[in-house]
Parts: sequence; structure tokens; C-alpha cells
Amino acid sequence: MPYPAPNADTIDRPVIWTVSVSRLSDLFRDITLEYDHLAAIEPIHLGFDEAARHIRERMATERCDVVIAAGSNAAYLKGRVSAPVIVARASGFDMMQALARARRISPHIGVITYQSPLPELAEFSATFNAGILQRTYVTEEDARARINELKAEGVKAIVGAGLITDLAEEAGLTGVFVYSAASMRRAFDDALEVAHLTRLESNRSSRISVAVADTLRARHGLNDLRGESPAMEQLRQQVVLFARSPATVLIEGETGTGKELAAQAIHREGPRSLGLNRPFVAVNCGAVAESLLESELFGHEDGAFTGARRGGHAGLFEAANHGTLFLDEIGEMPLALQTRLLRVLEEGEVVRVGATRPVAVKVRVVAATHCDLEARVREGRFRADLYYRLAVLRVFLPPLRERRGDVTALIEWSLKNALAALGSRSYPNLHAELAACAPLFERYDWPGNVRELRNLTQRLALYLAAEPLQALTPSFVLAVTPELGRSPAPPVVGAPARPETVEQVLARFGGRRDEAAHYLNISRTTLWRKLRAENAAAPATPSTP
Repeated sequence: MPYPAPNADTIDRPVIWTVSVSRLSDLFRDITLEYDHLAAIEPIHLGFDEAARHIRERMATERCDVVIAAGSNAAYLKGRVSAPVIVARASGFDMMQALARARRISPHIGVITYQSPLPELAEFSATFNAGILQRTYVTEEDARARINELKAEGVKAIVGAGLITDLAEEAGLTGVFVYSAASMRRAFDDALEVAHLTRLESNRSSRISVAVADTLRARHGLNDLRGESPAMEQLRQQVVLFARSPATVLIEGETGTGKELAAQAIHREGPRSLGLNRPFVAVNCGAVAESLLESELFGHEDGAFTGARRGGHAGLFEAANHGTLFLDEIGEMPLALQTRLLRVLEEGEVVRVGATRPVAVKVRVVAATHCDLEARVREGRFRADLYYRLAVLRVFLPPLRERRGDVTALIEWSLKNALAALGSRSYPNLHAELAACAPLFERYDWPGNVRELRNLTQRLALYLAAEPLQALTPSFVLAVTPELGRSPAPPVVGAPARPETVEQVLARFGGRRDEAAHYLNISRTTLWRKLRAENAAAPATPSTP
């Protein structure tokens, strides 16, 4: 859904979003009138997952300096959105006032709080024989169960946040709302302070940073990690959490699962106090020749080697200063460069090729690999100390075959984008027609993962654009994408699967290295390196006497 663009009056003011689904909304609305001249305040009448998804989608294109929420809703949002979340808390005075109101209704009072009880309240109840029964909850189902327990014990009034009081009244009890206007004002004051500090830091970083070219910017964010499966929700939570830390991240996943998307999302979800124009620099360690990778990463001085650029050249570490350097296919990095990379990570300094003086850099490194780095460490092909230095935080991207429920929705989204890129009209029955094809999509193993899915939808879009009246039926999909009808070959029972060697793949393609590299989804340089490693590891053939 499109949202209104901010007007000139709101651009320079802090932007605050309040999140609530209960009677707290009325209190937020009343307090907003007092703060409306200080900030652009917008209510969001959603809760939990719906609120988190709504905020993530909007923050992909809009600014939000701070979010205000309360109770379980605030706790849920804290780990799932990148904006700071101010938790509106009830004071001790609020609780005393609520208990006094509840006591007029019933001598036995129930108090239900999120996750943990209030120890001070337990002491108060024991000292004054106040007849207060405390319960805690995590989910809405827990809250309903606790309310029913208290009702069975003769409690007629329950004190709590908005969700609790609403559920209590549904159960025929009296709900006593614990929050006061004074508590909400404190939350708004805290939100304004956080918003001002964040914007001051952001403006200061913007003034001292140079303009960054579009090629050094991360174009993808949290909203591009699509899918509603539990695995993808956990991934998005990890991205938001890890983005708060400057520690190195190792992203693991099969080819085509979207490792660079995750890296860009971690970069973009970082604290805004670091600046909005931080560079994001990516390099594929397996796609650059070993002789060039060193100077690309660390830079070189004038005349450092034959063909060196006159005047020297800053490397990618320097280009990524105050930002993120994404090292894709880190497992393909030669051992000699692994030693230099480890030193840069440990010391925060880089020495150009041919230079003697180090250059200080402040770079967050995010690395990615599709191979088993632990196995490479055991084989001596990857430094153990570098592995542990890179894997401070670890992210695993699940393959599509492990989240088949996401496949049809991903195809619909990708197909709509592909049709739009071709200037084709929208298909009103697209959702229903894709649903009829869902068994076909979900049965396939998607060895190329999301990348293969995107390529397949581009092919489908081309045929649909050429035949506008063509319905998207299973038979049509199979005719255009016959690979969906193929079943993977069953493994031979008792025989371990042996991957093809590079030499075998080259023989299959008649020695054509481009085609072999494309089949293996690696660069020609990596193909040559793997072939050399295979030949070196092969046992020597005994000579004929």
C-alpha cells in the first residue's frame, strides 16, 4: 500500500511512530496532541508480527527515528525492527493508583504482567495482606489462560496493560488499565531525546563523510529477504540483531540463496548514528586472479609491480572505510592473503603493496561462503585463526527446498516484477493461476535456489508477454520450464555420493572452460585453481620399467 510522502513541515522534525492495538491507542492519541508541534507523530494500530512487517516495509522507503510501544508489543518489536523502540512503562505510582481502583471493585485483585512478576508488589501484598495474585504471560493464549485461572479463584478485577484489560473484560471481569498520562509523557520525552541524538550523530557523520558513488551503496534491505516461513522470520531477526554490532559476520548458504542480500541488509540496518552514506563494497574472492586480489583488497603504491597504476591505488579496504566490506566466496581466498586479511582484522590497519606505512581503516567485514569452511580448516586449506575471527556472528541461509511454503509467493512476486520490467499488463488472475501450479513449484528441489527461481520467472514472463491471452496453467509452465518436471536422481543405496571433479566436468564439455565454469557456478580463475589443486593432489602414476 502506498504511504503519503512527508511534507516540508515534517522533514526537519523527528519522526515518531506509536504502536498499539488496545485502549493504549486512546492514551497515545491524547498525548500526541501535546507533542505534535515537536515531532511528526503517526499512530500504527497493529500488533506483533503485523506491526513488525508494516514497519519494515515502510522503513525501506521512509524515515522513522523512533517507535513507542508498551508491554509485550514493545518486547516483540525490539528485536524485529531496526528503529529504536522506546518502551512505555507504568510507574510504581501508576500501579498503586490502579490497585486502589481495583480494590473498590473486589477484595481479591489479579495483576498480570509480561514475562516476569513484580517482586516489590509481592512484598507489598505480603506486608499489608492486600490479597493480590500475580500472574505472568508470554503469548495471548497464556494471557487468556491466566485470566481464566484468576476468575476461577474468585478474582473480579484484573490490573494490566491494554491486552490484559481487553481480555479480562471479554471474560466478564473488570479490567483496570495500569498506564497513566504521566507515564506516556515520559515515554514521549525519551523518544524525542533519542530521536534528536540519533539525528545529531547522523548529521555529524554526513558532514565528515565524502559522497559515495551509487556503486558503493547497498541497494537491498530487510524487506528484500522475502518469505513468511519460520526460517526467514528467524533470519530477519538475526539481521536486525547483528546489525547493531560491529563484529564480523560469516554468512553460510548454498549458491543462489541470497548471501549478498543478507549482507546488504545487515549493512543497511546498522545504527543510523553511523551515517546514511556509509559505503558498502563487495568483492568475489573467487572471481579475481590471485595475482590481482592482493592489490585489489589492500591497494598498491606507485611502481609496486609491473603494470601498477601510476600514483598508486587505494584498495577495497580503504574504499570501504567507515562502512562494510563484503567478501563473497571467502573460502576461495589463497592462504597467503588469508594471513594478511587476519592482520587487518586484528590491527585495524592496512598496508598497501609496496608500502611500509600502515593506513588506519574502520571497516566491518561480512564474509560469505557456500562451502564447508570447517572442513577446509581440517584439510589445511583455510586458516583456523581466520575462520574463528570471521565467524564471530554466523548466519545460515536456508535453501528453498527447506522452505517450500515460500516458493509460490516468491514466484508471484518475482513474476510480477519481471512482467513490469517488460512493460506487460498485470494479470488479474495471476494469484489463482499460480496457486493451481503450486504443487508443481513446491515439488521441485530448486538446486539453484532463489537465483534459479528468478531466472525461471523471467523466462515465464517473456512468454506471457508475447502471448497476453495465455493462461498460466501447469501444462504451459511445464512447456516453458521443463526442468520443473524432472525429479532428482535417487541416490544409490549404500554408495556415498561423489561430486564430479573439475577434470570430469571439463571432459564432459570437451575442454571448454567457459561452459564448465558456468556449470559449476564458479569463475574461470577458480576453475583453473581447482584443476591445479586436483592435479597436485592426484597420486603419481608409476613409470613403466
